[in-house]
Amino acid sequence: MKTFLMADGAVGTQVFDYLCREFPRDLGFVASAQENALLDAARTRGIPSAMFDPGEEFLAAVHAAGGEEGFNLGVLAWWPKIVKEPLLSLPKYGFLNFHPSYLPYNRGKHYNFWALVEQCPFGVTLHLVDSGVDTGPVVAQRILPYDWTDTGQTLYERAQSEIVALFRDTYPSLRDEPVRGNPQNLDEGSFHRASELDPASQIDLDTSYTARDLFNRLRARTFAGKPACCFTDHGHTFEVRVEIKKVES
Repeated sequence: MKTFLMADGAVGTQVFDYLCREFPRDLGFVASAQENALLDAARTRGIPSAMFDPGEEFLAAVHAAGGEEGFNLGVLAWWPKIVKEPLLSLPKYGFLNFHPSYLPYNRGKHYNFWALVEQCPFGVTLHLVDSGVDTGPVVAQRILPYDWTDTGQTLYERAQSEIVALFRDTYPSLRDEPVRGNPQNLDEGSFHRASELDPASQIDLDTSYTARDLFNRLRARTFAGKPACCFTDHGHTFEVRVEIKKVES
């Protein structure tokens, strides 16, 4: 088994550490979105690695690392960029992508916000990459329950830890056979672009909302250090965050 890992952030680092610890011979090439400690660690271990670049030099380095047999599987661990041809077709079984939603719900961006606003199932998914955006066959997924005390931040943090756990539970079964998944029913679920977030976070003081919908919107955008829902009154803009605690009876 030879795996081509494209990893970024804390999730990518945890996946790299897991593979180094449990399946060190699997790692045939490691790429990251920028020069960082992850690439330094790969080089220290003697694993072929490079900062991602869509140019010919990067592609040649990957091909060289794959050798005559090539790579069995590509893994996109919290990868921030879209992978296109010819790189997409390089691994025999394709690329396995990490998506922090319960596909087909909340394909695209800001899954943690929209799960609360739309009150749809939330979870984490490993899926094969195709030409669409988060539309490929589902290899494994796990639903994560949430309640009124959750915010956009708690869902984001939970998704990060649970998607690593899902990969650890799934990867061993992918090593000895072609990777297959179940097609998504794209007539269900939802898709959101990054440009939808800010308009959906604007609260109109003269519009009627149910209390349920308003609280869901406010807590969905409650995330320490990030912009929140906002409203404008008399020429001034105000941000709103909310904290909901369960009262034990």
